[in-house]
Amino acid sequence: MKKLVIAFVMAALPVLAQAAGDGPHLDKAPVDLHDQASLQRGAQLFVNYCLSCHSAQFLRYNRMGEDLGISDEQLKANMMFGTDKVGDTMTIAMSPKAAKVWFGNPPPDLSVIARARGADWLYTYLRTFYVDEKKPFGVNNAVFPDVGMPHVLWELQGMQKAVMHTTTTEDGTSHTAIVGYELVKPGTMAPAEYDAAVGDLVNFLVYMGEPTQLKRQELGVKVLIFLAFFFVLAYLLKKEYWKDIH
Repeated sequence: MKKLVIAFVMAALPVLAQAAGDGPHLDKAPVDLHDQASLQRGAQLFVNYCLSCHSAQFLRYNRMGEDLGISDEQLKANMMFGTDKVGDTMTIAMSPKAAKVWFGNPPPDLSVIARARGADWLYTYLRTFYVDEKKPFGVNNAVFPDVGMPHVLWELQGMQKAVMHTTTTEDGTSHTAIVGYELVKPGTMAPAEYDAAVGDLVNFLVYMGEPTQLKRQELGVKVLIFLAFFFVLAYLLKKEYWKDIH
């Protein structure tokens, strides 16, 4: 029981920390696990832009294909670049040692990143990279300041600069905050198209964090219906057994 309580507290810490502090404003992610077309588009973005550095070692290609309606032939032709076995997990060729040299730290596995960070955090993070020439990769991020990751989706979004606003409190303390963004180099997508693409990617990351989520929810409804039906039967049976006493 003690271990269960500790696990619950650890899982809730990111949420509690965000609720307790100011933190960045997070936009609502358009997550819909019933939208298979969105999940397919998100999977395509993931394997093309994320899987070269980030692994997803707890998900197998054929499991993803089965859940998202993608055949083995389609997987091999469009989504499998490091292996030809559909039963393999989604790993990468880059070694942790090389990744540490190039990035400072090995890029994390993304299997459960949506459960760790939250869909809204990911959705906002992937849309708030901005130009910062002081950083090694020339970009910074509003949600994750001093991030060590390059803006891998810049070809789609383009490059944007942050519009800053400084306010001064009564005690003379100045606070600078980002109030918007200005596109300085257009990408291949319009802003609305890019937001939709990021929504698809986040949708896939949420699916990847718990592939059985929809089945679990469906089973949960069935269990609740069964318990409600069983409660009625149990109550009627109890009345029948105790009718001569009451």
